[in-house]
Amino acid sequence: MNKPTRNQDALNYHSKGRPGKIQVVPTKPTNSQRDLSMAYSPGVAEPCLRIADNVEDVYKYTAKGNLVGVITNGTAVLGLGNIGPEASKPVMEGKGLLFKIYADIDVFDLEVNAKTVDEFVNIVKALEPTFGGINLEDISAPTCFEIERRLKAEMKIPVMHDDQHGTAIISGAALINACEIQGKKLDKIKMVVNGAGAAAVSCSKMYLALGVKRENLVMFDINGLITPERSDLGGIQMEFATTRKDVKTLTEAMKGADVFVGLSAGNIVTPDMLKAMAKNPIVFAMANPNPEIAYDLAINSRKDIIMATGRSDFPNQVNNVLGFPYIFRGALDVRATAINEEMKIAAVMAIAGMAKKPIPEAVNLAYNTKNLKFGRDYIIPKPMDPRLITEVSSAVARAAVESGVARQAITDWDAYTEELRSRIGINDKLLRNLTNKAKSNPKRIVFAEADTYKILRAAQIVKEEGIATPILLGNVARIRQIMKENDIELGDVHIIDPQENCERMDEYAAYLYSKRQRKGVSVYESKKLMHDRNYYGACMVQFGEADALISGLTKDYVTTIKPALQIIGTGDGVSRVAGMYMMITKKGPVFFGDTTVNVNPSIQDLVDITVLIERSVRKFNIDPRVAILSYSNFGSNQGPIPEKTMEAVRILHEKYPAMIIDGDMQANFALNADLLADNFPFSTLQGKPANTLIFPNLESGNIAYKLLQEIGGAEAVGPILLGLKKPVHVLQLGSSVREIVNMITIAVVDAQEKGDEEIKNKK
Repeated sequence: MNKPTRNQDALNYHSKGRPGKIQVVPTKPTNSQRDLSMAYSPGVAEPCLRIADNVEDVYKYTAKGNLVGVITNGTAVLGLGNIGPEASKPVMEGKGLLFKIYADIDVFDLEVNAKTVDEFVNIVKALEPTFGGINLEDISAPTCFEIERRLKAEMKIPVMHDDQHGTAIISGAALINACEIQGKKLDKIKMVVNGAGAAAVSCSKMYLALGVKRENLVMFDINGLITPERSDLGGIQMEFATTRKDVKTLTEAMKGADVFVGLSAGNIVTPDMLKAMAKNPIVFAMANPNPEIAYDLAINSRKDIIMATGRSDFPNQVNNVLGFPYIFRGALDVRATAINEEMKIAAVMAIAGMAKKPIPEAVNLAYNTKNLKFGRDYIIPKPMDPRLITEVSSAVARAAVESGVARQAITDWDAYTEELRSRIGINDKLLRNLTNKAKSNPKRIVFAEADTYKILRAAQIVKEEGIATPILLGNVARIRQIMKENDIELGDVHIIDPQENCERMDEYAAYLYSKRQRKGVSVYESKKLMHDRNYYGACMVQFGEADALISGLTKDYVTTIKPALQIIGTGDGVSRVAGMYMMITKKGPVFFGDTTVNVNPSIQDLVDITVLIERSVRKFNIDPRVAILSYSNFGSNQGPIPEKTMEAVRILHEKYPAMIIDGDMQANFALNADLLADNFPFSTLQGKPANTLIFPNLESGNIAYKLLQEIGGAEAVGPILLGLKKPVHVLQLGSSVREIVNMITIAVVDAQEKGDEEIKNKK
């Protein structure tokens, strides 16, 4: 792996286009002079006067109730140490991004030049009118303890130092479940905590609150065991001083211990230490990026172990993102004056309880599992679990109400749950789920245009991320030169030049001839065509030398799709192929078809395309709600297009009664459920907007997705080619590297599913 290139990729990610990762966007119309007069002078005076009369109205007329301040002084940033407030800003922006995408909470990140407790507390206290809550971040110990204590005592909005309590809450849930699986009782376990910083102290306090006995817990820091004789530590750490005389070293403490919790440094625990632990040990090695003992080494040392780390590439990741977005969501929604112990315990219990419930199919799909269930390798939920916002936020909000710190009651908890669900559309969470699924079983992707920078950079990304194994087609010297010029490292990647008489050329040519000999292709022509990289790549997929083909970056769609149709052909029972775009919008994904293949589909073509796209949308674990579009609404206009779309809908209703579909209809009615209900209450799409749009011809679909992409700010993923027997996907001409990576991810998931279907059919 080329580390400088990865570092440069990170720098490019943060600097390209608009620098940074977050921005402020208007939430009200600003298109007219009237809008502006409402937003500012003179209209803004009215809410100002209302708030002046009743300060609680600030929640009604401003963003305060959904605004969290992520605040640091940069004294303990990740594993980078005291790097200063300016250098901490990328991390704080990242925290703000997580708040937004997981819980729809807006954030202003503030990096303050304040080193002392008094300076920091005075700055943050002065900001109380601005924020609904304060998330403290990356502040060094022991200062962080006093800062949080004072702010919680002196402010009337929720304050939480996530470095302390986030890890405590998630690992607390993990501890409850691990003890249950291992047959251990919290009040009986012997625990070793290695580390005495903010997270370790907070975790230990949480474990005591959950039932662990203080006399059964020993804590170490970099200088050794914490005992009453130590004079180099503050009072908070000294709360965990032990009087045990049989323990002096970590090795001695591990003998007979039930639980090890590491929040310290990598590779300080040995297999022999694990072997000395009690039967059915629990090890939380949470140092990042390297755990106190490597995961594989730990589970190979003890078959009866439950192991958790802070890493996403192993089971049981203790990840703060399971907690902080949803804890603040619940606190904000009841206007809590604090995040108290009852709310933290409620979050612990909600997270622990979720792991024991049946796993939603969406989670299994995201992690490419079929039977994810409560057990040694699944003691806490996965970050992609869509239930976190409803389960954790509701539990925290309820605890706030019951413990008396809520200023706004929730009377209808079912309605609140629905509100939480609606806050987070699937949007790019769907892409994240697909990426996780692709990583779980990477496939070999052959690239027909590997002699281009964008393809090679995308190939490097998917190889490094574990999404796919690239196979490159093109001139070897040219490809190597582009890689060298752009610091692209692909290791021992397989490169093939079809212009040479390369692997299996004659066999592939003979196969093409057998398929096309009665359609004008001679022996000579088949050999000549095989030098075309699209033909050669399609043959690699057909013969199982690759799992999917990606092409189209530099060539038109027809040139790219024709070889795939001639060599691979359509799937069983499929009469035609179609192109579909997944448009990632702020309201969630919307699927467009056909946008690339069928120029002017007939009535039967529309029926076939709709069935093909509807089934494909289901594979994304989304229930399709299909609208066949027109310039007419249910016969309001006459003409070839309304007549064609109406007849297609009639046939689909008759042949596929379970399909949720309607038309002909205009796009605004399809996408606006209220507008549809007010004007056409008979429509079968009542209740929710359509998420799958079928266009009457190629020009309308093609124009629509490009307009939405360029003007509407939607991200277009596609075109996803549907109907072929094996995976071939065609890029937009001039696709960006990100768009190519998205298409590779789709291709890998497609190959996984087609592979599963093949195995099923053979059985």
